[in-house]
Amino acid sequence: MDAPFPRDPDKRRVFVVDDHPIVRHGLAALLTDQSDLTLCGESAAAPDVLKVATAGEVELVILELALRAGDGLELCRQLHDHAPDVRLLVLSALDEQLYAERCLRAGAGGYVMKHESLDHLLAAVRRVLGGQVHLSPPMTDKLLRSFSTNHAAAETASPLHRLTDREMEIFRLVGHGETVGTIAARLFLSPKTVEAHKEHMKRKLNLGSNRELLQYAIGARDGRA
Repeated sequence: MDAPFPRDPDKRRVFVVDDHPIVRHGLAALLTDQSDLTLCGESAAAPDVLKVATAGEVELVILELALRAGDGLELCRQLHDHAPDVRLLVLSALDEQLYAERCLRAGAGGYVMKHESLDHLLAAVRRVLGGQVHLSPPMTDKLLRSFSTNHAAAETASPLHRLTDREMEIFRLVGHGETVGTIAARLFLSPKTVEAHKEHMKRKLNLGSNRELLQYAIGARDGRA
């Protein structure tokens, strides 16, 4: 974790978790330029933010889901469980349509994709700090439609909804060409557990082989599933 930032009692304290230094430093510059916000820390590692959050040093965590070491969704759950007063905002390159609802269930208060403007991000930060939920208009419409129709039908609209959060994270890594050994190391699992999850995914997605699973995962990564 980088050195702690000076505490300003007049500003809302934000912590950034992202394993790309350029992203962290860019967010630091953006936040410290605001009259009502300040960066209280930044890190690429989940244990750092858990330590700071549980000590009451942070009000909002901006979190990337696709961390090279660990599972962003699991970190959302841990933060929500151990520091429930801390607000969570996911800022990710992963498709909001696939991940936003899962993040909300894990305790996040909002989801912003990294291609959005800086003004959009700042608006999301302030909304989530204010206790509101922030999603893009299309995602908001999708969730509202799912609650206004039969929930079971909504859940079966896409086969990917059948995957658990852990399976979805492994599915994402499969789509990026990661081996079983690499996935196991990144998610702190055994290779046997990863293989078991892959078998479950193939059954849920009606796929007959690891090759078909890889092709399906690549298609989802590229927006074709």
